[in-house]
Amino acid sequence: NPPKGLVFHSDRGSNYCSYETRRYLLNNKLRRSNSRKGNCWDNAVAESFFGSLKREMEYNYFYKIQEAEELLFDHIEVYYNRHRSHSSLDFVSPVQFEVNAA
Repeated sequence: NPPKGLVFHSDRGSNYCSYETRRYLLNNKLRRSNSRKGNCWDNAVAESFFGSLKREMEYNYFYKIQEAEELLFDHIEVYYNRHRSHSSLDFVSPVQFEVNAA
């Protein structure tokens, strides 16, 4: 189960506002955070993350959901958080940023 207090940030795209998504979030006690209509700045960090994810994984095709899950996990946990530099973090990875801040 997700940790208590976890917030799901997204835009107002139909897939994120669908009944199925809202039900999943409610059943798993996740708080939903959507931007206001026509205001992409409300969830700018989430918008930036998903934009980067789409760009960086553009040419990946999956035949099974497990393939997608494994590749997404590796991309986010291994590459994105540990090695990819982020302009908002003075061009270090999130993990390195936390180490520097400690």
